[in-house]
Amino acid sequence: MQTKVKSLKQTEALAKRFAQNIKKGDVVILNGDLGAGKTTFTQFVLHNLGVKDIVNSPTFAILKSYKGKFNFHHIDAYRITNEEAIEIGLDELFENKNDVFFVEWAENISALIPKKVKTINIKYIDETTREFNIDE
Repeated sequence: MQTKVKSLKQTEALAKRFAQNIKKGDVVILNGDLGAGKTTFTQFVLHNLGVKDIVNSPTFAILKSYKGKFNFHHIDAYRITNEEAIEIGLDELFENKNDVFFVEWAENISALIPKKVKTINIKYIDETTREFNIDE
């Protein structure tokens, strides 16, 4: 599905629809340039799935976990490699089929990413407009 959103309100509505299809074991890959809206979209999805905590970028922490309808893990692999991801145990974390994963910069840890994923490509158009291409 490809769609353009022209505001945060429209992004939130898209995230709400996407959240309805999330189930245990899902791995969601978010692709897009810096500032495209990967974390913002993740925030909206997680809040729609019962996460009450503030969801922010895990860029420096690499991994942040949240509880809601499911256990969620938000991973930002921008600064790590496959080897470093294994060293910190991300390979073992992905073995948990009861949790849901949102991964930014997944190409940096491609050896760890399961074959079956949901992919979201976000393209920055301008200050308020983004183009989402969602492959479930």
